[in-house]
Amino acid sequence: MGIVHAKALQPPKYPLDDPPLMSFAPFPDDIPRQNFDKGEPDPNSKDIVIEGVSARVDKIHIDGLERTKDDYIQDCFDDLFSATTFQDVLIGAHRARLKLEELGCFKNIAVFVDTSKGVGSTPDGLDVTFNVKEFRRLTGGVSTHIGDNEGSLMVGMRAPNIYGRGEKVQVEYSHGSKKNTQFSVAFIKPFKGRFHPIITASVFQNHSEFAASGFRERGRGILLDLGFHSFPLVKHNFQWEGVIRELGAAGKSTSFEVREQSGATLKSALRHMVSTDLRDDNIFPTGGTYIQNITEIAGLGGDVGFWKNDFFLQSNISVYEDIVLQSCLGFGIMRGLSNDMKLGLSDMFYLGGPLSLRGFQTRGAGPHADGDATGALGYWSAGLHLFTPLPFRPGKGGLGELFRTHFFVNTGNIADFQLGEGEPITKVLANNLRLSYGIGLALRLGNMARIELNYCIPQIFDENDRTEPGVQFGIGVRFL
Repeated sequence: MGIVHAKALQPPKYPLDDPPLMSFAPFPDDIPRQNFDKGEPDPNSKDIVIEGVSARVDKIHIDGLERTKDDYIQDCFDDLFSATTFQDVLIGAHRARLKLEELGCFKNIAVFVDTSKGVGSTPDGLDVTFNVKEFRRLTGGVSTHIGDNEGSLMVGMRAPNIYGRGEKVQVEYSHGSKKNTQFSVAFIKPFKGRFHPIITASVFQNHSEFAASGFRERGRGILLDLGFHSFPLVKHNFQWEGVIRELGAAGKSTSFEVREQSGATLKSALRHMVSTDLRDDNIFPTGGTYIQNITEIAGLGGDVGFWKNDFFLQSNISVYEDIVLQSCLGFGIMRGLSNDMKLGLSDMFYLGGPLSLRGFQTRGAGPHADGDATGALGYWSAGLHLFTPLPFRPGKGGLGELFRTHFFVNTGNIADFQLGEGEPITKVLANNLRLSYGIGLALRLGNMARIELNYCIPQIFDENDRTEPGVQFGIGVRFL
């Protein structure tokens, strides 16, 4: 919980109905305090905090506020004012500190708890002081980002807490190892409330190259996003995107089917993303479930029209100690809205690669035209994985904990999935099934991503698929 400084308490002698006070003032630095880390007494201190000792908060002091408005932070201290024991005070201080961190206004937050003094104090009341340090008006930095088997260098600048209620403007530019670039300018405004809504408005330009499909694309557009939590662990994002996309051939060998879609299109789309993450870790989870669903409707203006749904599920079960069985399922479907509206390569589903269907090249499964992947209107994929520690547990408790042995089986299919009259859907989905399996090594890169080095054996595939038997390298955040 960070560091909380507190003095020992005496038995309670005050009426609990006396109203606590809240103030915004400095706190003297020469008062002796006891140090607590993670809510536990300092083992070097002679004072002992007795669990269950009654206590209440008389005053809360905030020291270090400059731009931040008082009304923006007051909701962070509700747990403190309702505390009835000293343990409640420590827990409430921890929660208040986390809430202050989530506001994005402060880079350092220290908490001090002391016996109450002065006007309005009760015999055993407490004064809680938060020493905060706000972010500078302009910050920036250089970082790396990993996703979709690509590493990117990101340069960003931001102006946090512009008007004192969490507003910020950020500018970001990223350049990927596969020549993908992105530039964006965004204004972000959080709001107080039960669902913690955040509104983001951004303008962007990106350039992406899809070598497996033989085309490159440049997009310029506007994105409006409303994000909130309907439950503590259920996150929603409602988006509107308007973008002009220019598609062109990536080289002289690009197929005619891809070249004939060259040119500019205007896409106006509504999107809803909902996700919940109950895993105990996002890289090597030992238990829990992750669910994400994305629904998109394009055609509210522009010349691109379709509806699309993409679903992903991951479930983890600890079989024995550090041995984890993981199952994954993904499926998507899309259809055009009308014959007068376009449905192009940029919006199709693709399958294959070290992050999805292992043992196949990137976008290697499914329809191709002269070697270029052209995608399909639907797909489904599933994976079963067994993660175990390294044999004989070298480096146990240290470096060895970053590695896992990986056994996997992947299967799936990609096609337009058109149902014939009286034809069962199971037959349509299983027609021309793909299957691969293998063994490998997985490496954790902090909490950012993981690396997989697998030996893959494609077992069932179509003659037009592009397989990649043998050693396959993958780096990313979300794997099938």
